[in-house]
Amino acid sequence: MKILIADKFEAVGIEQLKQITEQVVCEPGLKDAALTGRVAEFDPNILIVRSTKVSADTLKAGKQLKLVIRAGSGYDTIDVAAATQRGIKVSNCPGMNAVAVAELVLALLLAIDRRIPENVSDLRAHKWNKKEYSKARGLKGSTLGIVGVGRIGTEVAKRALGFDMNVLFYDVIPNLRPVDHPHCRRAELEPLLRESDIITLHVPGTGDTKHLINAARLALMKPHAVLINTSRPSVIDETALVKALKEGRIRAAAVDVYENEPPADAKTIDSPLVDLPNLYGTHHIGASTDQAQLAVAEETVRIVREYKHTGRVLNCVNP
Repeated sequence: MKILIADKFEAVGIEQLKQITEQVVCEPGLKDAALTGRVAEFDPNILIVRSTKVSADTLKAGKQLKLVIRAGSGYDTIDVAAATQRGIKVSNCPGMNAVAVAELVLALLLAIDRRIPENVSDLRAHKWNKKEYSKARGLKGSTLGIVGVGRIGTEVAKRALGFDMNVLFYDVIPNLRPVDHPHCRRAELEPLLRESDIITLHVPGTGDTKHLINAARLALMKPHAVLINTSRPSVIDETALVKALKEGRIRAAAVDVYENEPPADAKTIDSPLVDLPNLYGTHHIGASTDQAQLAVAEETVRIVREYKHTGRVLNCVNP
């Protein structure tokens, strides 16, 4: 069995994969035509990726390719329809990065409320502005609206309740409830947007969720509301968000993902969001903790091991 890893992957995971099969090649940074060419040349049975896009051409190039594993939760970077058409299974590692993303959400929320980036920037410029930064709303008693309460949304809810926040949640699955707590209740999407002081998005990037947060829904939010997106850029109409932030119709936004996001090895980003003073951004680092990456590596190895020994694909998204 031949395995091609086309992204960064934990060394311990590579060693464990080599215990399953000796033919393991790790070449992080392969993408587009280079990835397609390498798949054609090496002809792996299994392709493992993180953020690298897997196109129909890449799938077609692998004559022996039977399984593509996304070493992460979302799999919208893989052409699942093309894989299904060619009889190639696609698998992922759901929930392995849930805690890491939830921690980033709370970090962004605290950073906005206490204006931590501005504090640090002024101190590094030798400025002392205690009067300006001695103003904060505080999180206790605020209402956090969680859109999507899968594994990540659930972890966010747990942490928010630990801050004595009230939690509203919306999900398309009727019986899903993240936490059994008197201050955690279900709401429909539009009432949630109206009532929440902070809204955080945790839905997959699909046709159904494209521009879920658009101009009309941004207009429902409170003027002091904060919008957080650590899921997929397509979930928000970025043009509408830029307009709302420029006009001060919401207090701030925090994002970890961007439309036309540059590759991991790029040196610059071209996004209208990054020029806005009320936009708090990170570099798509939601899952980038040592704990999360080790968990993802272990889950990937588990998928490969199970596939080799039984032929069964764990976490298969196109059964």
